[in-house]
Amino acid sequence: SVPIQPPEEAFCDLDTRRVLPVVQLYVMPSFFLVVLIFGLPLNLLSLWVFFQRLRRWTRSTVFLFNLTLADTSWLLALPFLIHYHLNRLYWRLGLPLCTAVRTLYHNYFYLSIFFVACISVDRYLAIVHPLRSLVLLGRRKTCLLCVAVWVASMVLSIPVATLSLIQTCPGSNRTVCTLYILFSETRETLPYSLLLSIIGFLFPLLSICYCGLRSVRELRRRPDPHNKQRRLRRVLSAALVLFALFYLPYHMSRNAAIAMRAVYPDDPASWRAPDVAFALEMCFCSLITCVNPLFSCFIGRQFREEFHGSFAVVFSHCPGMQVASLISKRTRMTVRKRQRISTVTPVCALPAPVEM
Repeated sequence: SVPIQPPEEAFCDLDTRRVLPVVQLYVMPSFFLVVLIFGLPLNLLSLWVFFQRLRRWTRSTVFLFNLTLADTSWLLALPFLIHYHLNRLYWRLGLPLCTAVRTLYHNYFYLSIFFVACISVDRYLAIVHPLRSLVLLGRRKTCLLCVAVWVASMVLSIPVATLSLIQTCPGSNRTVCTLYILFSETRETLPYSLLLSIIGFLFPLLSICYCGLRSVRELRRRPDPHNKQRRLRRVLSAALVLFALFYLPYHMSRNAAIAMRAVYPDDPASWRAPDVAFALEMCFCSLITCVNPLFSCFIGRQFREEFHGSFAVVFSHCPGMQVASLISKRTRMTVRKRQRISTVTPVCALPAPVEM
């Protein structure tokens, strides 16, 4: 059963002499707006490259496409949150849309985490077990795994839908779209948040660490006359660092915000510092939608070439962008040349097995 929550101070008290209202009213909408302006074009361009430019899809391509699709779906829902925060936390769009936006925001984080973990496992299999990977993760199993990730992430987000509420602040007609992390009642929210941190973050983090370290160790054992393996090791190491940098503070601040309410239920003043930290982490983690297209460029060689070429074509029509047009033409010639050389050459930046 959903606990009957009183209107929360974090939503109703907008005294700008405190830090949390300033973050909610000014910092969060500013961050979200910047992310929308930069992230949506990058991800839409990435989807166009996937659909129109890539003719041969590998396992990595499938995972990267699903990651981009998750980013884009979240970005399309971001204007509702921007409007909500710019409107001084006045939600006028009803409970169904409040539930959808809160659930989608929550669901996106774990979709991103799971697909990054899938990419790490795929790279590990391609580098350490290239022949066995053909059996362990073929094309059909890759598609089924992506469907399973979407379903699992949605199932994990069902409690968010049940905990999303529309409430009216006392002394005014302002309605707010609540967030379960800021509930004073923690009987359900704390166990749920801890369970998500273990299943949705800790397990994927351990798998990414294991796969990344094993892949780097294997690459170091191979001859590297052209320094290609060194670049690949840097990409794997950077992916691990970025994953921890974005998601570890988010889960720590979220659990801290709920735990402080459970430990000090009668002292709202002690909740404010973790609440501010969590609100800032929501802003920081939204930047991952701008980073993921760059991550796709590092992982997928063919995607990188087509993305750069498409980006150059878009800007070649602007005055003074003749250099971009030249880069685009050179990129397309390189892609065609490689496609003529071999139809089974891996298209990812890391060595991948030929899929049957």
